[in-house]
Formats: sequence, structure tokens, C-alpha cells
Amino acid sequence: MAYSEQILQRARARLEDARRERERENEQQRKLAYERYPRLQEIDKKLRLTMTKLISNTLRYGEDPREAINAIRGENLALQREREWILESEELDYETPVCATCGGTGYIGSTMCTCLRELCRQEQKKELTSLLGNGRESFDSFRLEYYPDIPDGVLGVSPRRLMQSNLKICQRYAQGFGPGVGNLFFAGPTGLGKTFLSACIARQVADRGYSVVYETAIRVFNDFEAEKFAAQFEENRGLTKKYLNCDLLIIDDLGTEMTTQFTISALYHIINTRLMENRATIISTNLSDSVLDQRYSPQIASRITGSFRVIKFAGEDIRHMKKGV
Repeated sequence: MAYSEQILQRARARLEDARRERERENEQQRKLAYERYPRLQEIDKKLRLTMTKLISNTLRYGEDPREAINAIRGENLALQREREWILESEELDYETPVCATCGGTGYIGSTMCTCLRELCRQEQKKELTSLLGNGRESFDSFRLEYYPDIPDGVLGVSPRRLMQSNLKICQRYAQGFGPGVGNLFFAGPTGLGKTFLSACIARQVADRGYSVVYETAIRVFNDFEAEKFAAQFEENRGLTKKYLNCDLLIIDDLGTEMTTQFTISALYHIINTRLMENRATIISTNLSDSVLDQRYSPQIASRITGSFRVIKFAGEDIRHMKKGV
């Protein structure tokens, strides 16, 4: 899972805090054990001196220290057996690592351990909550009754029937998310649930342990501009990596940004890079097909129509309905 550097830093900091706290707890338990069983302290001290004795005997006996090594090994094993007997019989433990798999480093070789991955997942959920709200976005709370049940002559079905189908598509997408899941393009007027459903997908995919970046188009392109034109500031370096490397990128409200040649180029770079690397992307927009074609390049339009599943939204502005407008 390609988590952003910010999320990784926070997760690593939490793991380091947990490791230090566990070390303090172990030290307290060690002191109590030594007070009750002084022999344990003596054994631990002798075991720590084993390497020193090995080195000194190697130097003393020259190139063939086998006899000395065997003697030290025998002494070491006897001490370990005595130590284990005391610990087990008295149910003592003062060497418990914060993670039994990686020892608290967060990695097994170059592979991220499950302990650090879980902390990344938690930090990502916190970040999504700060961006999306208080967690009310769920498929179960998506209300189809807001959409008219009267057949639409253009659509061929009622908006409710259409949105019922869209809901199922989004649920299947989130539940089956993984390599090769594909891309979605949400299109339709304001207030029809595009942001809500994309947030539902983001939460469920993130909860399954995948890295998710959810941002508005304005913020995405602002970050690309900052990295390009203000790279002298340390906080802007590597600012856009998360948009290219995450498992799922969601760009909300495409078309609300100030569209320039630079933003068009940045959008092409994002889409093309993620398609080449088979990383999933969801884009939502209020723009109609004709405006979308005019505003962005033919290459972008071609990639969207050819590589994204276009999901059309229809109905009446739900926000106005809730306010009674």
C-alpha cells in the first residue's frame, strides 16, 4: 500500500512512541523481577558478558579457539535454561516487544510489517475524516427517496432507478477494490450525490487497508503548482507524490479550478501516469460532456471515455430539497 509520506511519518512516530512506552514497561517489570529474584539479574549480567568472553578467549587462544568457544557455549546454554525455568515457573516477562513480528521496527527486511500498516490505516482514516466530515457518509445512509421515480424521456428510466443502479455499482466497486478494479467518472449537475458516493467508496476502501487520497480538484492543482513554482520551500518538495502513488485517488469537483495550460498538463500527467501503473482513479465533475471536451484536451477526453466507467447522475438538487427550497 503506497501511503503518503505524511501518513507514514505520523504512523512511524506512533510506533516509535509505542516502542518507547513498551521499553519503559519492560524496564519496570525487569526491576520488580530482579528484586524478587536476584539470581535473574546475575544470569542476565553473565549472558551479556558472553560476547566479551568469546572475543577475549579468541585472542588468547589464537586461530583455533574451538575449545574456548565450546566451553562458553555450554555455559551460555546452561544459563539460558536456568533463566527460562525461573521465568516460566514464576510467569515473569520483561522482554515483550511492541510487535512480536518485527520487534517494533515496522519492517521485516524491506517489507512493511502489519503493525505499521495498521497504524497507517488508522492515520489515513483520521485524515479522510478531517476532509469528509464526521463519518456519516456510508452506503446505508444513501437515500434513494430524494430522486424522482417518474421516468425521464432522455434517460429512458427514472432518476431513482438510475441512482439505484449507480449505488450498486459503487458498492461493488468498494467491496471488490483491488488491482485492476478500474476507474470511475461521476458526471452530473450539482447536488446529486457525487461527492457523497465517492466519500462512501473512500471510507470503505481505506478501511480495508488500501491507501486513498481524496482531494478537490482545486487543491490537487494547487499542490502541483506549489511543487513546480515554489520548490525552494521544503514543504513543497514531493508534494504531489501521493496523487500518483496511492492505491485510489479521488478528485472531486473537476472543473471548479482555474483551468490553465498548466492544470490541463497536470491533469493529463495524473491520468496518464495512473493508467500506465494500473492505479485506480475516481473523478467527479459538474461539467457537461460538451463543456468537458472544450475545456480539456482531446487526449484527456479520450482517456476518460476510453479508460473510465462513466456514471451519469440525474435528479433534483438534494441540498435544496433538504432546505425546503
